[in-house]
Amino acid sequence: MWGDEWRANMVSCSLIKDVALKLLELAAIRLPDDVKDALRKAYYEEKSPIGRLNLKNILENIELAEKENIPVCQDTGIISFYLKAGSRFRGLGEVEGALRKAVREATLSIPLRPNAVDFFSEENSGDNTGRYLPYLIWDVFDGDYLEITALLKGGGSENACTLKMMNPSEGLNGLKRFILESVIKAGGLPCPPTIIGVGLGGGADISMSLAKRALLKPLNEKPRDERIASLEEELREAVNMTGIGPMGLGGNITALAVKVEYAHRHPASYPAAIAFQCWAARRATARILSDNAVEYLTHKV
Repeated sequence: MWGDEWRANMVSCSLIKDVALKLLELAAIRLPDDVKDALRKAYYEEKSPIGRLNLKNILENIELAEKENIPVCQDTGIISFYLKAGSRFRGLGEVEGALRKAVREATLSIPLRPNAVDFFSEENSGDNTGRYLPYLIWDVFDGDYLEITALLKGGGSENACTLKMMNPSEGLNGLKRFILESVIKAGGLPCPPTIIGVGLGGGADISMSLAKRALLKPLNEKPRDERIASLEEELREAVNMTGIGPMGLGGNITALAVKVEYAHRHPASYPAAIAFQCWAARRATARILSDNAVEYLTHKV
């Protein structure tokens, strides 16, 4: 009896799949408002005529994608899901399978370019799924809802990501130098104006994970920690002084934002990771409540 009641209150695999499918569609076609607002602001602040022309083309591309209901970028990228899972959410065992089904369906229905290639055989799976793909990042908390964020991250921006195990003696000045050198080296590869995620501390894997997690932060959200807020603003201003500009063709807007996340570190280690996100910051978030209600948090649905 108790088991029947538990199963009756479970969120179905079908609902999780449908929500994930909608998130993939939203992420691929409609950028979040905070990203679009930042791009419009960049257009008015850009001083280079070529830079302004590139930003105008980007804004027109965004408008056309929404009007025609087609992906804003041809590169699906690698699909990741960031999951906030309440320990009392009934149906966690269904989540991974539901997300894989959603990715397979989205590849055909949106459509998404198949990007999952076997590392050794180089065979494309044809549906954006494979070993560890889509990639799932779990956070478990004491609650009864499931929050899903879909992230589509293109190959150009991914190829510019970098990590350095710095010497602690280099300190913040060394960190700033490393970030600027990395931005200059990346040039136009990550399709600027970019969002730059900076992950600090922990170990090598932790710092890169934090850098990518920083990319999920709303661009119009200011950190409560004044140290982080000050560092983010200083880095953004410095990056925009490089002159790389929109699409790497020159200008004063190279980054829309720099977002920093950090962990405590070992005394002998000073890990710093940089994750670049191109202007097409394709992310979408929804929350599935225990009563099967769904709230979309990044888009109006």
